[in-house]
Amino acid sequence: MLYLLKRSSKDIKNSNIKKKTTIKDIANVLNISAAAVSKALHDDSRISAKTKKAVRQVAKNLNYQPNHLASALRSGKSNLVGVIVPRTNSNFFSSVIENMEEVLNKEGYNIIITQSNESYKKECDSIDTLLFTQVDGIIASMANETIDLKYYEKVKSKGIPLILFDRGENDLNVDYIGINDYESSHMIVEHLIKQGCKRIAHIGGYKRTRIFNNRIRGYVDAIKKHSLPLDDELLVESNLTIKDGRAKMQQLLKLNHRPDAVYVAGDYAALGALQILNEQNINVPDDIALVGFGDEPFTSMVTPSISSINQHSAEIGKLAAKTFLDHAKQSSVKQLLNKIILDAELVVRASSKKVSK
Repeated sequence: MLYLLKRSSKDIKNSNIKKKTTIKDIANVLNISAAAVSKALHDDSRISAKTKKAVRQVAKNLNYQPNHLASALRSGKSNLVGVIVPRTNSNFFSSVIENMEEVLNKEGYNIIITQSNESYKKECDSIDTLLFTQVDGIIASMANETIDLKYYEKVKSKGIPLILFDRGENDLNVDYIGINDYESSHMIVEHLIKQGCKRIAHIGGYKRTRIFNNRIRGYVDAIKKHSLPLDDELLVESNLTIKDGRAKMQQLLKLNHRPDAVYVAGDYAALGALQILNEQNINVPDDIALVGFGDEPFTSMVTPSISSINQHSAEIGKLAAKTFLDHAKQSSVKQLLNKIILDAELVVRASSKKVSK
């Protein structure tokens, strides 16, 4: 077939295209129908190899970018999965994302990553953006500030699969993948007791967030179980940043009867706490033992190295992706098909392992 080019290839490459190239532009250059161009770009068997080659070449020359949103609106499927995390600079969340993406890519899906930075407003904006982009599903870990669940209910009302991991609320009645936060706290407290600690403080997250509430409950119940002092001053809530860890550790050190161990519900806050202890020449773990949560890479690199909970991020990422794929294969969304709770692992390091005298 002979194509009548209205402009030469050289003209096409050198032209200053001010507007976004459309299928109609490609059709005009080749003097064929827009429908034929669309079929050629989608590798339709009814279009000859010669036509496909010509269409792809002109599309490349014109810097044509497919309109995925329009395509999604037509087909009802975008092959995009939205992912919302509190932050991406955490090894836990980056590992979850990496493993999630690996599983989804093999099935032809790409992911769009957004981060809330623990802000409820940013989380709501992310949900709106992902819904506008016509994602096929949303996998999320909630921000610390999130109490109102109406935006997540909005996702459910549209029949879009919603999978929560690490942080999520039971009231939403959706799929969830995480570790046993309550038992993890038990494990930490009992480890510290075995090291001879008798006055154990907890720098936790905010109890309004389910996972941190479970960690607080686990701490409280373990303390009661072993008849140790449960003073309100030993339990403090925070955003679990390095700055918070420093501030809350200073607060605990000002107590008339300071703790001999501190369990911190996040490794970044544990790092901040360790900085204060080192700056004040307090021996860790002999004077005050320290345990974090999350097993961030830096926990094994600082001095002393920080004991921490391994949250099995790789497995959580893969399970979250597989849960979405289970939904994608169904004709309708059936919520609460999966509630997967993994057993956590305590990695004991120098910060909590006392040397027997």
